[in-house]
Amino acid sequence: MKILCVCGLGQGTSLILRMNVESVLRELGVSADVEHTDVSSASGMSADHIITSNELAQSLQGHSANIVIVNNYFDLNEIKEKLKDTI
Repeated sequence: MKILCVCGLGQGTSLILRMNVESVLRELGVSADVEHTDVSSASGMSADHIITSNELAQSLQGHSANIVIVNNYFDLNEIKEKLKDTI
């Protein structure tokens, strides 16, 4: 399974989201290839799931991946609940 963590520029925020997603996946016992990137690059990349904000999700409509919207990239409980619903 491939997961993309997406922010506007693909630098700091998406990296933090990636680390938090990896932490939650470990806790859930789920193996996945997790990458972080910017919204423009993500639109051309293949993935099973894209985790991003509501604002950026609108830019990714039409992508074949399942779009998971997270409001707070730092909230491990929110990330966990969203991933449990998705995976």
